[in-house]
Amino acid sequence: MCIAQCSRCVGTALIPMAVVCMVANVLLLFPDLKYRYLSEHHVTKEAVLCSGIWASGFLVLVAVRGFASHSDQKGCCYFRTQMLCKFGYTCLALVAAGFCFMVSGTGLALGPLCLHNGTKGLKWERPLKQVKHGDTLYLYEPERWASACEEPRGVVTWNVILFSVLMAASGLQLIFCAIHLLTAILGVLCGPNCCKNKVVPA
Repeated sequence: MCIAQCSRCVGTALIPMAVVCMVANVLLLFPDLKYRYLSEHHVTKEAVLCSGIWASGFLVLVAVRGFASHSDQKGCCYFRTQMLCKFGYTCLALVAAGFCFMVSGTGLALGPLCLHNGTKGLKWERPLKQVKHGDTLYLYEPERWASACEEPRGVVTWNVILFSVLMAASGLQLIFCAIHLLTAILGVLCGPNCCKNKVVPA
């Protein structure tokens, strides 16, 4: 059945994206691959929220398990019930991936938390965030990155790459889940025979 095949394909595609999100979020917790920044609370709150681990990671994998569920029980009512369950799992995955996408976008826009040498001396802050509306986003001024932070080493590039990976992976999850949502709705409305070609005799 084409709807079941679509569910399996979407589920298979979501698994590596979920793993990528989890790995990227774990790395965000350890700038310069050192634990002390996390233990001293010098990691951005967007990374500490761990949306890539529990939202685009664990919850999406739970939804994938729901996509793959299948029974040999037949009947139009049972099929529609199964499609409603898959619809619910898809909504869960959509909300989870959307949350991760928004959190990652916020973390990317605000820039990293780092030890910055400002007018008041060394201080832990987010020196690259926009002070007022209309300021140029630091992402378009890479020449500022090297001098913005004293430590952790290379934290600006670290955050830009990993938050971008999170946004890309969770964005792809949103697209695949939206496709699966349409398939589940089609299955509920049309039943198990919606993909079968019927040959009408002449």
